[in-house]
Amino acid sequence: MAWKESSGTAWTWFEGAWHKGNPSIMGVMDHAPWLGSCVFDGSRAFEGVAPDLALHCQRLICSARSFDLKILKNAEEIEAIIREGIARFPKTAELYLRPMYWAAAGFVDVDPESTKFSVSVYDSPLPKPTSSLSITLSPFRRPSNEYAPTDAKAACHYPNSARAIRDAKARGFDNAVMLDPLGHVAELTTANIWCAKNGEAYTPVPNGCFLNGITRQRIVSLLRGAGIKVHECSLDWKDLLDADEVFSTGNYSKVMPVTTIEQRTLQPGPIAAKARELYWAYAHG
Repeated sequence: MAWKESSGTAWTWFEGAWHKGNPSIMGVMDHAPWLGSCVFDGSRAFEGVAPDLALHCQRLICSARSFDLKILKNAEEIEAIIREGIARFPKTAELYLRPMYWAAAGFVDVDPESTKFSVSVYDSPLPKPTSSLSITLSPFRRPSNEYAPTDAKAACHYPNSARAIRDAKARGFDNAVMLDPLGHVAELTTANIWCAKNGEAYTPVPNGCFLNGITRQRIVSLLRGAGIKVHECSLDWKDLLDADEVFSTGNYSKVMPVTTIEQRTLQPGPIAAKARELYWAYAHG
């Protein structure tokens, strides 16, 4: 998801103006790079649509409040700025939309009056559902809210995801399933996880250890609306190993079938295909 000069166009809105590329907007003495006060949200624009953009902007506000950051722009204002950024690209562009709040000052805790805000909009192609996706079980776990600010989409969570991905890739896999502190399935390192068995869909019930993803919530609603039974429940690793199909949902890739789980090969299944079909119809509706 990181933007590089060679990957395409990027625009960043900061302090009332749009800047092309990757402008320097934090200093080495700022709270965010030093003490981790950055919260953000990620949404998507593709094929001329930006599904659930308002919900992503609202979630950013909730994340900022959980860090006691000052709300400089409300959700409607953030959405308007993002749409200005989208308009700088062709309608066919596949974009990542990333608004952020962070603190510039404070020692350990933030100084709310030092809050900064930015929006970045940049080229980021959507992964194709035909791509292979192999997963394994991570030795690293998701924390509960007693251990980390799990009610926020915050940069400080991602080093834990990074070490889980690093370990998975070292063992020949693309991604990893992380358990919660009690040993139940939480999510993938970068997306919510699903499985299907006997024509019914299963996904971990939100328990404060991972975000109840906006794309996840949308897929729950769409599948139920299509008459497919969806169980939000506690899942064990064995449930995924024994499933008829496994897939992920998340803003970055939307709906992606898992093709390998440990040493078992899976074919993309009908429920994942239906979820993707329903999501695209919803996005364009």
